[in-house]
Amino acid sequence: MVPSISRRAFIKGGLAAAGTVAASGVPARAARLDERRQLATLLDISKCVGCEACVEACREVNEEKKPNPRKPFPAMYPPRVKVEDWSDKKDVSDRLTPYNWLFIQSAAVEIDGKEKTLTLPRRCMHCANPPCVKLCPWGAAQQLENGIARIDADICLGGSKCKAVCPWSIPQRQTGTGLYLDLLPSLAGNGVMYKCDRCYDRVADGELPACIEACPEEVQTIGPRPEIIKKAHQLAKETGGYIYGETENGGTNTIYVSPVPFETLNRQIEKGSGRPHLKSVAATMEQADKLVAAMLIAPFAGAIAAAGKYYKMFKSTKEEGAPNE
Repeated sequence: MVPSISRRAFIKGGLAAAGTVAASGVPARAARLDERRQLATLLDISKCVGCEACVEACREVNEEKKPNPRKPFPAMYPPRVKVEDWSDKKDVSDRLTPYNWLFIQSAAVEIDGKEKTLTLPRRCMHCANPPCVKLCPWGAAQQLENGIARIDADICLGGSKCKAVCPWSIPQRQTGTGLYLDLLPSLAGNGVMYKCDRCYDRVADGELPACIEACPEEVQTIGPRPEIIKKAHQLAKETGGYIYGETENGGTNTIYVSPVPFETLNRQIEKGSGRPHLKSVAATMEQADKLVAAMLIAPFAGAIAAAGKYYKMFKSTKEEGAPNE
């Protein structure tokens, strides 16, 4: 059982943590990272056989990060915030869910007069200038120095802003888990948002993301974004292929090369909730209103994230039985 948290102690410490961040000038969350330091992946669609080895590896390696919701779920106010519960459908693998961060999309196409089914792994695009990070009002989404965009499940309140501003609607919500249960169980966002974090912890230890390591066909290559873009153009030139991700949403760190145009692929794939499109996407964060919003959100998001991290530390201390004040 989780011990009760002293509201006075949390508020006192949380405000202090938030104030420290505010006084420090706040990291420039709104600024675009240097792309030379960002890691990107190149996916050669012509190599993918749709075996789902990447899907299984992603599930296995990231199992501990997946939600374990408490039931029954608290009633929400206003009631328009709907319950999203995938905890009884953990095995769903044909779309993105809080438990399935990578899936295989397929498209029946014609190549050189012959019908063929192309398959491609789909997950977070890891935008070079990610709106999910820049426009998260709670500072729960962050972009690491290597370009990986991740959501901190310990801070996220499940408000779904990240999904609303994502051109591909990638993040998926699970109700009944996260910070909102302790702070605002009937008024917060109703859960936590989940998506691919490109195995940031493995990458930090010098390992490959699980999906890349497990692929028997070597579909994916990872490296600094400028090098991956160069390889993508070389591959496209050698194969007469087409590139997706170089310019979409101002550039992403997931780059696809396809033997058929992406307009064709987009017509043929199944799209909808949890099944992202392959349309051309304008640079969201270059729009004036989004840029202004990011600049206004940045200092508050940083301070709130600091308070959230303090709460996480405080809660861990309580659970270990240490005094709280």
